This record gives sequence, structure tokens and C-alpha cells, in this order.
Amino acid sequence: MTKRHISYLACTTALIGALAGTTPASAAHRIHVVNPGESIQKAVDAARTGDTVLVLAGTYHESVTVKTPGLTLRGVGPRTVIEPVRKKAAAPSAKSARGARASVSCLEGGNGVCVVGGKNTPLKNVTVADLKVSGFSRIGLWSMGTDRLTVERVTADDNGQWGIAQEHSTRGLFRENTARRNGDAGLFLANNVKAEEGATDSKGAVVERNRLEDNRIGVTVRRLRNLTVAHNYVTGNCAGVFVVGDENKPKAGSLTVTGNHVVRNNKYCAKTARLPYLKGSGIVLTGTEKALVTRNVVTGHSGKSPLSGGIVLFKSFVGVTSERNRVTGNWLEDNSPADLVNQESTKSANAFDGNSCRASKPAGLC
Repeated sequence: MTKRHISYLACTTALIGALAGTTPASAAHRIHVVNPGESIQKAVDAARTGDTVLVLAGTYHESVTVKTPGLTLRGVGPRTVIEPVRKKAAAPSAKSARGARASVSCLEGGNGVCVVGGKNTPLKNVTVADLKVSGFSRIGLWSMGTDRLTVERVTADDNGQWGIAQEHSTRGLFRENTARRNGDAGLFLANNVKAEEGATDSKGAVVERNRLEDNRIGVTVRRLRNLTVAHNYVTGNCAGVFVVGDENKPKAGSLTVTGNHVVRNNKYCAKTARLPYLKGSGIVLTGTEKALVTRNVVTGHSGKSPLSGGIVLFKSFVGVTSERNRVTGNWLEDNSPADLVNQESTKSANAFDGNSCRASKPAGLC
């Protein structure tokens, strides 16, 4: 790789020590600067653990795969845009179509940025920040097999399936991102998309201070435990926040949904194989246990779907009950058919207390 493709800005150990006030134990990390017209992927491939790939403002027509631990991929804000390649990708060969290759590339999968580790050897401490991924046929930013991935101030707009998605990972942090007009969820976290298996421990994943607007669903948490969804602004979707379980054990749950503003998610979305049509759903728990839903503001939802309402507890579509969840200290207003909707039996031991609301189904929850 020539100097005109990538600039290497290396600081000496002494200089970094002087700036930080301490002398680091390892050699200085490098910054790889990518200019418009250059390849982000080449810079990522050249980087080592601890390096930063800094992508300057411009539009880059490519997909990028990160497999280096401790790497930071950073733009300069929404002016750093990653979009699909202009020309049509070559069709897979007959050999690959028969499944000879072990995996499909990020580009072939229809994704923008892919952060990929292994099932038993997770990719650790990667950061993706301050850039925009837009217009991909599937996912704007997708990660799998990671630990302590940080995604912050990323804009994911107009992608065919999910804006930002993660599966089979632990301790992810998704903070101050924006996801708009994506075909399914703006933010999607799951244990495993394809396999039907019990919920896994995310070990404290956090989804906080994101803006999720005009997607099918704002945030979906599917078959996970031990995470927090906090202080997000969720509006204009068909449904705001979905926490989803199924018939496998352990159930999804033992998580917290707190401090979110979930407002007027009244877009109409047609039914799918898994869900009825969606319209007017604020926060929905289905097939979950021991979830805490607290201190959220949920207003202005209206619809006649089985899942419509402000905060809704619903038996999963494979018949699994939502049990021992607590809905407390929320402020709800102008939600129809009701602010609080509990479609579970009293034997499910779900608790509703301390909420500010006017109407519930059944009556007496407010």
C-alpha cells in the first residue's frame, strides 16, 4: 500500500506518555487516515490491534469487514458515508452456490459494515463510531461473535432489514446512534437469528440514548437476558420497543427497560409470519420473565392490533406466557386501546404498580 492511499500518523511512546501523564507499556498505536476515493477496507486490513482507521468526510461505495481485535473504525460524523457499491456485484459461481465456501462476504450479504468474531473466540474491544451507513439491502452495521463492541454516534438510514444489529455477542454498548427508515428494527439485538434456542446472557449489554425513528420497530431485543435499554427516544415506528421470547429455556428477560421516551409509534406495518400487523405499540413484552419496565414516558399510541397500547404484556405466538415482570413508575398518556394492557392471566404474577395512567385492560392496573 502506497503513502498516497493511506497516511500513517504514529506517535512515539514518550509523546503519548507526556500527553497522558503516564508512560504506556506498549508501543504507540497508529492512525490510518482514509481520504475520499481510497479504500476503507485496505486501511482496515493494514491495521493492527489498537490502531484507529480514521475515515474523512466523503461518500465511500463499499462494504467493510472488521476482524481485528481492539480496532477503532471512526469517521468524522454523518459526513462520512458508507453506501453500497455503484456497480452490481458479480453473481456467485456455481461452486459457491452449492455451499463450497464457508461464509458469505459482508458485501455479498447485503451489509454495510460487518464486525465478525468467532462463536468460541469472540472478537474483543472493537469500536465503530461517527459515520453513516445507508442504503444497504440488508443491514447497515452488523456484528456477530463480539465482546465489548462499542457502536456510538453511527447513523443507519434506509437499510432493507436492520439499521444496526448484533447477535451471539456479549457486553455490547450501543450509544447515541440514529436509525431511521429501516425495513425492520432500527436496533436489533439477539442471541442467534437462525437457531431456535434459549435466551443467552448478554453480560450487561447497554442500548442507551439512541434515536430510533420511522422503522418497523424501534428496538428489538430477542431471546436475551441481562441487558439495559435506557434513555432512548423512539418515535414514528410501527412499534417502539419489543422484548421477545419463545418456547425455549431459559426465557428472555431479567433485563431493564428504563427512562425511554416512546412517543407516537403509529405507523402501519403489515403482518409477517411471526407477528400480526403492527400499529400503535409502545413497549411490548412477549414471552418474557423478570423484566423491569420503569420510569418510561409512553404517549400517543393508537391502534387495533392485538399488540396496540402503551405498555403491553402479550403471550408469545407459540403460547409462552410473560411471567413475573414488573411495570412500575411509568408515565403513560393518550394510548389506545389502553395505557397498560395485560393479556396474561393473573397466575402469571406480573406486577403493575406506581404508574401514572388513565386506562388499562383489564381495568384496575393504573
